[in-house]
Amino acid sequence: MKTIYLAGGCFWGVQKFFDQFEGVIETETGYANGGILNVDYKQVCRGSGHAETVKIVYDETKITLTELLEYYFMIIDPTSYNRQGADEGVQYRTGIYYDDESLLPEAKEFYDKKEAEEMARSYEPLAVELLPLDGFCPAEEHHQKYLDKNPGGYCHIPRRLMQLNASQEGK
Repeated sequence: MKTIYLAGGCFWGVQKFFDQFEGVIETETGYANGGILNVDYKQVCRGSGHAETVKIVYDETKITLTELLEYYFMIIDPTSYNRQGADEGVQYRTGIYYDDESLLPEAKEFYDKKEAEEMARSYEPLAVELLPLDGFCPAEEHHQKYLDKNPGGYCHIPRRLMQLNASQEGK
């Protein structure tokens, strides 16, 4: 098993999105890369510097890091700083965080390819951070699997993408 941490705006939708894929064993919403470990949602909203992040534990024999990152780039605006959908602020920044150095070469190769594509298309660099994990604090229980508990809840990710794995089956 491997673990990657992805910040892609509001973590409710990011978690729901990644839960659909075979090989994703577990997801957990939380707060990352804000300098201190124990924070809560109110502190994050007041500007603690943390990013809303989803911890993804995956079976690398069933889904690769590159595949996860391809999916990730489907649900973010990679050139938007501190904003995804209607959510704005440092907590909604995008980031790929790793706590296992062995993931860096694959992540960096993917990142560099995506940045080159974006520069050729729009002349804008990626706003996505690619950094070592600097602490991860799990979010409060009511933020875990939020969109399963609240199906009509806000999400910046189009609902059709929450069924992406089902549309891929049989191919």
